[in-house]
Amino acid sequence: MAEEDSQASSPQPEPAGESSAAPLVEAGAVSSWLTENGFDHRLMPRDHLGIEIITVEPQFLIPICTALYAYGFNYLQCQGAYDDGPGKELVSFYHLVKLDDNTDNPEEVRVKVFLPRSNPRVPSVYWIWKAADWQERESYDMYGIVYEGHPNLKRLLMPEDWVGWPLRKDYISPDFYELQDAY
Repeated sequence: MAEEDSQASSPQPEPAGESSAAPLVEAGAVSSWLTENGFDHRLMPRDHLGIEIITVEPQFLIPICTALYAYGFNYLQCQGAYDDGPGKELVSFYHLVKLDDNTDNPEEVRVKVFLPRSNPRVPSVYWIWKAADWQERESYDMYGIVYEGHPNLKRLLMPEDWVGWPLRKDYISPDFYELQDAY
């Protein structure tokens, strides 16, 4: 890995005397490959398992995911979403695995897209990995993230006429519940 590659995708150190809120993150194999091939992204610290995490802007998700698929990440293990907190961003994430001959220790990467809660829209990766179908529908149903280009984006867990997004941290539960006879 060339030194300039790791610096291109990593946060730059601040001048002496200024404190940095984000630690310097070393580029991994996936980030280095993306940088070498001209794909704009940012690095996050690795997770507790040491898996590389990259973030991309919504408009670059499809080109980067297509490149990662061509690079060998042929399995979408998990797609999901979470809420950073009331008034903060929503996050759509993708856990990708490179399934090849190395079955004991496959290469993995997480891709995250941070979205404004006022209009959370991101392209669907359904056309790259069909496994995203119901996973994107669940993220839409629970968080209100619109996956543009999804072939059947509708509620999966909640009734079609449900108002709101139940897993958002600023969600206010309705003060009524329809109770049905359990017998």
